[in-house]
Amino acid sequence: MTLDLRGLNPAPVTPFTEDGAVDYDAIQRLGSWLGSIDGVKSLVVLGHAGEGTFLTEEEQLDVIRAFVASTDGRVPVIAGITKEGNKTAGLEAKAAVDAGAAAGLVYPSHGWLRFGYQQGAPQSRYREIYEESGLPLILFQYPDNTKATYDLDTQLEIAGQEGVFATKNGVRNMRRWYTEIPALRAAYPELQILSCHDEYLLPTMFDVDGLLVGYGNVAPEPLIELIAAGKARDYEAAHAIHERLLPVTQNVYHRGSHMEGTVALKWGLVQRGILSHATVRTPLLPLPAGAEDEIASAFALAGLGEVTVPA
Repeated sequence: MTLDLRGLNPAPVTPFTEDGAVDYDAIQRLGSWLGSIDGVKSLVVLGHAGEGTFLTEEEQLDVIRAFVASTDGRVPVIAGITKEGNKTAGLEAKAAVDAGAAAGLVYPSHGWLRFGYQQGAPQSRYREIYEESGLPLILFQYPDNTKATYDLDTQLEIAGQEGVFATKNGVRNMRRWYTEIPALRAAYPELQILSCHDEYLLPTMFDVDGLLVGYGNVAPEPLIELIAAGKARDYEAAHAIHERLLPVTQNVYHRGSHMEGTVALKWGLVQRGILSHATVRTPLLPLPAGAEDEIASAFALAGLGEVTVPA
């Protein structure tokens, strides 16, 4: 049965202890809180926000298991599939199935970011991963300013392959968005379309079935309201939520590097009472002095305070 991701799909961070080990107690707090919120459809682990490629293979599988356990299986866990080659990515997906993952978010082979891809290679990646693992897959569209962004024909061919049921689109080029999203809709009406434009969600909210965003870590409640406003074509309500969240957006995602957003998300989770510190793994680094106070002020302005974590 196809997963229903039509709503909010947070991409949780991976919490660490202050000495750098994976913090499974914090995963329990984060996962149980997110999984208790009506409108959260899945948890997508081991992505950029989750520092997935900074974990050992054993840690990756343990993180999947820990997030599955955190919701008692009530909310499906989707795993980022990031290995470079098709064979290794297929084995990674197969191991994720054994650990409890319900679907996979397939990252492009990372060499493509620098060198580009051969026509047909992305299609082979999805096909071989699915054949090896049987894991339902999400098509991941990278930003237009990378060489790993897929042209429309490539997206259409992947979306038509067995096992592919949704797309996470982060093209960050509205000219392409307004051309390619309708084409995907027309060709595959059942394909679930999810935006991942964390830093400027508003322009994409009226064309999607849901969100797959790191932002869901820290602001799930207003993002669920934003999705509802988008589906109702209520621009006034959507814009009001956008304005409410703008200080948080600026302090988490409008930084010098999008990678800094992961560190800022962890500080946001400190503000929400889920984490006690914002430890990350290198090559991520702490934010500059003063950032913690700026983030705290932004969350206060947005009315995002501490939450009660389910027992």
